[in-house]
Amino acid sequence: MTKRILILLVTAVTLSACGSSKAPGVVQAPGEGATAAAPPATSTTTTATTPLPAALNTKPTVVPPKGSPPKQLVIKDLIKGTGPSATPSSTVTVNYVGVLYKNGKEFDSSWKRGQTATFSLSGVIKGWTEGIPGMKVGGRRELIIPANLAYGKTGSPPSIGPNEPLVFVIDLHSVS
Repeated sequence: MTKRILILLVTAVTLSACGSSKAPGVVQAPGEGATAAAPPATSTTTTATTPLPAALNTKPTVVPPKGSPPKQLVIKDLIKGTGPSATPSSTVTVNYVGVLYKNGKEFDSSWKRGQTATFSLSGVIKGWTEGIPGMKVGGRRELIIPANLAYGKTGSPPSIGPNEPLVFVIDLHSVS
């Protein structure tokens, strides 16, 4: 058991030293946004090593910003996690809400299905591949994704049209 705890601790320290969301072509979002998020609170849910804030037990309301969509990925940490960081090669377990930038219509949500989703960051849209690394377990992050980093010219019919920018709010539950 002690050896397992030591391995988990070394892994957590190693992962937290990896990656940053300040990749080329990524813009950090300034200040407060329109996405509603409850303030961090004491955890009632935990992963193997990192307690999750109680705020991650509530589905966020996602409101796209007004104006023209950004040309680059915009990343905003709504709740900063304290656990291990995701890396580009991580498999992540998340809760998320995705809406269309143009009208805020929800097109996908793990919350709606009532369970978290697990993805390899090497197998998702570029906006996630570039926007999740550096995020820590226990965090909630908003990604405003231009169309070229989402589903591009083809879209993902019927919910996502061609050249649609997207907004996601993602809660990171675990990384491996």
